[in-house]
Amino acid sequence: MINQRIPAVLVLGDGTTFPGFSFGEAGEVFGEAVFTTAMTGYQETMTDPSYHRQIVVMTAPQIGNTGWNDEDNESHDNQIWVSGLVIRDLSKRVSNWRADRTLEEEMSSQGVVGIYGVDTRTVVRHLRNYGSIAAGIFTGDAAREGVDTLVARVNAQPSMAGADLADEVSTNEPYTVAPKGEKRYTVVAYDMGIKTATPGHFADRGIETIVVPANTLYSEIAKYNPDGVFISNGPGDPATADAMVEVTRDVISAGVPLFGICFGNQILGRALGLSTFKLKFGHRGVNVPVKNHLTGKIDITSQNHGFALEAPVGPGESFDTDFGPAVVTHTCLNDGVVEGVALESGMAYSVQYHPESAAGPHDANPLFDQFIALMDTHRAGSSTGASQK
Repeated sequence: MINQRIPAVLVLGDGTTFPGFSFGEAGEVFGEAVFTTAMTGYQETMTDPSYHRQIVVMTAPQIGNTGWNDEDNESHDNQIWVSGLVIRDLSKRVSNWRADRTLEEEMSSQGVVGIYGVDTRTVVRHLRNYGSIAAGIFTGDAAREGVDTLVARVNAQPSMAGADLADEVSTNEPYTVAPKGEKRYTVVAYDMGIKTATPGHFADRGIETIVVPANTLYSEIAKYNPDGVFISNGPGDPATADAMVEVTRDVISAGVPLFGICFGNQILGRALGLSTFKLKFGHRGVNVPVKNHLTGKIDITSQNHGFALEAPVGPGESFDTDFGPAVVTHTCLNDGVVEGVALESGMAYSVQYHPESAAGPHDANPLFDQFIALMDTHRAGSSTGASQK
């Protein structure tokens, strides 16, 4: 408990250490240290499967004030996916009518290690300047070990570069999220680490969502006769996702409308012939400005990614693919990173950010309506073609 003041320490792979106190589960944990600039939504962040194997540093100074509820979890099984949590101040009391328990109680029940009392502004500046890095949180007796020993243990963990993690967070069996009201379409969603808000947005629009495991062959999902295919967010290095890239190419070849976000954007990009690279410290927060170069519109977006697409052309420019010309549709206004690609035919498109906005602004929600409009057009075209035969 917080009043016991159990010593803890955050250790980075470069030898930098940050002292603090333990909360949540006692023990030790390893992961890649990253930071998020989100000022709200710590529960959604912690249950986002995209944070698998990452120790998250919160830039908001006080965490835990809204407690924990049973409604805002973003993992299908309500699991906390962050490896560990680093905060400055842990709220001493919960002040929210929706709270069912405290943050610390939930972390303890799920065995999640945390450290509070850390100078998180200094940690964030360090990660910003030197990049995301291997890290560990050590509490109690483990925190008293020699720094050299702890650093060696931190650096012995596998690197995030080259990590194939989608299978570790994906569902083992397909499941269905029913539409609200009259059913309009059926969408097959590939669970690369999908957040529950996404099929929720589809359901609100009358879409039946069949969530399938990562890397499920297109021949296996064809039995659902999907009107569209969705590829979700998820953790790990997209350079390892060869199987999902081939599935994506099969979907495009079959002429099925396709929409991807975050990891799905990187997978579509790879299917179109682009390469990926690891960002220095990534984009994680709910205030990232993105420009749509097709419309000129700027959205403030929710993001969580440490890898990005490397495009051979500038924003708004076309490039050749095996499926016809494609275009770089979106870029980040902070650093110019590619934030979206699409086939010029309109049959496949993706963005690097999170239109489900859990948590975050709602600027990008219309991307779900764009997907429905694409399915409308595709169905109308198919009907016209059939009637002309």
